[in-house]
Amino acid sequence: MPEAPSLSVDVVVATFNRPDNVRTCLEHLARQTRTPHEIVVVDSSPHRLTADVVAGFPGVRYIRNDAGPGTLATSRAIGVAETGSDVVAFIDDDAYAEPDWLENILARYADPSVGAVGGRASNGRPGEEHEGHDAVGRLLPDGTLTGNFAADTGRDLDVDHVLGANMSVRRSALEEIGGIVDLFPGTCLREESDIMLRLGRAGHRIVYTPAALVEHVAAPYTKGRRFDVRYTFYGHRNHVVLLSHAFGMGAPILRRFYGVALREVGANVADGARAVVTGDRSPRQRVRAAGGRALHASAALGGLAVGTTAAVRTRLGDRRTARA
Repeated sequence: MPEAPSLSVDVVVATFNRPDNVRTCLEHLARQTRTPHEIVVVDSSPHRLTADVVAGFPGVRYIRNDAGPGTLATSRAIGVAETGSDVVAFIDDDAYAEPDWLENILARYADPSVGAVGGRASNGRPGEEHEGHDAVGRLLPDGTLTGNFAADTGRDLDVDHVLGANMSVRRSALEEIGGIVDLFPGTCLREESDIMLRLGRAGHRIVYTPAALVEHVAAPYTKGRRFDVRYTFYGHRNHVVLLSHAFGMGAPILRRFYGVALREVGANVADGARAVVTGDRSPRQRVRAAGGRALHASAALGGLAVGTTAAVRTRLGDRRTARA
């Protein structure tokens, strides 16, 4: 793999309410074999605990994001605006980089066609490195996305999107597509995919390299938990916005996603109905199972509706801006 010694790189850590994770993240960044030009921590926490942690790391810059929680894309955009290197590497506060993480990321930019690079995230689950080798970071024809970012493919892959916990962008490519926009509230799902799909549409290569490894400990969410009803709502809401922003409201891929999502809603309703008549459960268990399915179905429908409204407003805003 050729090196890219002439390229400078900054690291941006976006955080909310995780001072202990930030400390460990920065400890790992301090051991990098390729020293970044600058490390900045963009914090939207309502307290000074993270600021105090950052003060213990000479040379690391602390920046406030006063927009608060649910604005991860805004924190990333602030980090980009406050730095100036050729490449911006993003790492989550709960992701801990191996010493050669940054060196391996930067090496991939020796190819000028590469606009973004993402690495592997180990979640500590046995066997995960062997899963999904043929489906890493893909946008499927039905509008859904594959993940599999723990896969150790043994080689670099061209992909459609990468994991936000371990990703980087070439600054000039990001500027070409208009930078980072924050259209993804709540759980912030899809904010990184939006960057990647727009880069791909603009003709830039997006590379997944398992050589750039982080340990992703997946700290608890600020609100709720992964795959709860709130996650379902924002997952559907933000996915509609993602596809409409990258491809347009009339894009066939968006229509196909609506079909997939509505079939999933129907499957949830049917599963809930079956739970009511299942004979090996107590009445209380039946009600809870049916209620849970109904809640997720309702959250999905609500997310689709709210996402469609948000997508229309975004497109109208884009047109007004273009006319101005």
